[in-house]
Amino acid sequence: MGSLGFPELILIFVVALIVFGPRRLPEIGQTLGKALREFRKATDELKNTLEREVRSDEFKQVTSPTVSRTEPVVDVTAETTPPPAPHPETTPEPPAAT
Repeated sequence: MGSLGFPELILIFVVALIVFGPRRLPEIGQTLGKALREFRKATDELKNTLEREVRSDEFKQVTSPTVSRTEPVVDVTAETTPPPAPHPETTPEPPAAT
């Protein structure tokens, strides 16, 4: 679809002048201008909101801790903690030598 050139714009203006008349044409132009401004404002707000959400997601990904899948996860507490000592009352006595 091509862009509108000067001759096409003149033709559209003449048709609008004939259909709506010279009295209503300024009102229609103002209404159309306001509608286009509101549409542009709404699309800009939507674009800004989407960009803000994308930046927020990227920031969350950068700041969240990541675990490398190439290195195994080692439980450090299990390796450094000695096994618990048996309680003296519950330890069975060795059999007596005969």
